Amino acid sequence: MATGRRPATGDLGLETVGLDPARFVDVDDRMRATGVAGDWLYAVGDCNGRALFTHMGKYQARIAADVILGKDISAFADHTIVPRVTFTDPQVCAVGLTERQARDAAIDVRTVRHATGGVAGAAVLGAGFRGTSQLVIDHRRRVVVGATFVGPGVQELLHSATVAIAGEVTLDRLWHAVPAFPTVSEVWLRLLEAYGL
Repeated sequence: MATGRRPATGDLGLETVGLDPARFVDVDDRMRATGVAGDWLYAVGDCNGRALFTHMGKYQARIAADVILGKDISAFADHTIVPRVTFTDPQVCAVGLTERQARDAAIDVRTVRHATGGVAGAAVLGAGFRGTSQLVIDHRRRVVVGATFVGPGVQELLHSATVAIAGEVTLDRLWHAVPAFPTVSEVWLRLLEAYGL
C-alpha cells in the first residue's frame, strides 16, 4: 500500500531558481519548468507529479529531448492516456478514462463488458481463468476513451487499448483488427460485439 508520494528533489538546488524543493516541479506540455526565467529547465518523471509511472517518465523524457532538439511537439498522453497495471493476482490494468471520468467530462458514454476468461484463448492458459474486460466508449465519436482488463497476465492486452485510445481508432476500424486464435485478445471482438457491431 502507498500512502502518498512526494518529490525527492530536496538536494537539487531548485530554490536557487525560485522553485520550492518540497513541491512537484510544475511543467508545461513541453516539459519546461514554469516560472523559471529563460525556459531552460526541464523536469520529467516523478519530480513533476504529472503521471507517476516509470513508463510515463520515459515518455516525458522523449518529449523533452524532442523539444530540446527543436521539434515542435508537446505531451498529451500523460493527461488522459496513462496506462497503469496493478501486479496483483489477478492483475488489474487500465488506460484512459474511467466511466465516471468520461461522464464528468460530458462525454456521451457507453460502457461494455465481457468476461476476460470467456474466450477460447483463456482455456489455453488453464482452468479457472477469470476476470472482466471493459471498454468505455465515446458513443458520439465511436471511439474507445478508456479500457480496463482484469485477469491473469492481462497487462499484455493494455498496449492495444493504449494504441486504440491514442490513435482515436473508430470502432468500425477496430472491428477489422483481427486477434490471433486462440488468444485472450479475442476479448476485443467480444467487447465490440457487446457494443453492437
